Amino acid sequence: MYAVRRWSVRHSRGLETFYNGFESVLLWLEPVLRRVGYERLERPFAWLEEKVKGFLFDCQMCGQCVLSRTGMSCPMNCPKQLRNGPCGGVRANGNCEVKPDMKCVWVEAWNGSSRMRDGGRIHEVEVAVDRQLEGSSSWLRVVRIKTEEKRQERENEEQAA
Repeated sequence: MYAVRRWSVRHSRGLETFYNGFESVLLWLEPVLRRVGYERLERPFAWLEEKVKGFLFDCQMCGQCVLSRTGMSCPMNCPKQLRNGPCGGVRANGNCEVKPDMKCVWVEAWNGSSRMRDGGRIHEVEVAVDRQLEGSSSWLRVVRIKTEEKRQERENEEQAA
C-alpha cells in the first residue's frame, strides 16, 4: 500500500484532473442521486470509495476528504493525524519521527501539491475532523455541499435582481 500511496502523490496532477472530471459527473447526476436518496446510496458509495481510495491513497475514510488540497497525500495517515501541516519532529531526511522508515505525510503533501494545477490549496486551514463522519462517503458529501452552494448562489442572485 505504501508504494501505491507514494505513486499517487507523484501522479497528483493526473489524479487531480481525473477527480475534477469525476466530481463534475457526480454533480451532473445529482438530481438522480437525490431521487434515489442519499441515505440509500451512502453504504454502496462508502464501500466503493473505501476500496478505490484505500488502494490509491491508503484512505482512512474520515468522511472529510482533503486529498485535492494535500497533493493526494492523506493527512489521516500521519501517526498524529495532523491536518494542517507537519509536526516539529520531521527528520532531516523528510521522514516521520514516529515511523522513521515512512516519509512524512506532509513532506509528501507538499511535493504532490507542487505538481497540481490548484496546488495553492495546501495553504487552506482545515477544521478539526468530525469523528461522526468517519466511514461515510465524502463523495456524496461534496455533491450535497456543492449543490447547496449553487442553490444559495441562485437565491442570492434572484434576491439581488
